[in-house]
Amino acid sequence: MQDPPSRDAVFYTLFETAIGPCGLAWNGRGIVGFQLPEDDASRLRGRLARRFPGLVEAKPPPDIQAIVADVTAQLHGEARDLSTVRLDMDGVPDFDRRVYEVARGIPPGRVLTYGEIASRLGTGNARAIGQALGRNPFAVIVPCHRVVAAGGKLGGFSANGGATTKRRLLAIEGARRDETPTLFDGIS
Repeated sequence: MQDPPSRDAVFYTLFETAIGPCGLAWNGRGIVGFQLPEDDASRLRGRLARRFPGLVEAKPPPDIQAIVADVTAQLHGEARDLSTVRLDMDGVPDFDRRVYEVARGIPPGRVLTYGEIASRLGTGNARAIGQALGRNPFAVIVPCHRVVAAGGKLGGFSANGGATTKRRLLAIEGARRDETPTLFDGIS
């Protein structure tokens, strides 16, 4: 009889979405990473392998299949609550965890500014919020794309495609122009 996999073993799956193939990595404690599309599947696999050395491609168990289904639906424009997805945040700094908790509370179609998150956390450092979100290993599940700069300006986005990807994710979720007036300037 074979021993069950370690709780630390990391598995992943690739799946199609409205924005292209995405990747989800998990272990016995929860989701360890989400990967937005790369230019092709081999680059997507390569990015995941660099982030999680030794990971193994696997058929997702039912709980992970449910997360894949919810993420896929959300990226097709259906509002889904991903705030209860179990994340393995071992190795994630405490400050970043606190930022991610606030970001997870932003519903689809809505945004907060870096400054608003800083205020909620009792710090005046909006730049530190942006840096924490730039390290976010759980993009979409921790919706860093819903955090914008002051005045509704888009701000940065470290995923492949940068600001264009951020703008696209917000458009899919129906972020309204009246709430974020400059987010969709120049986008038809």
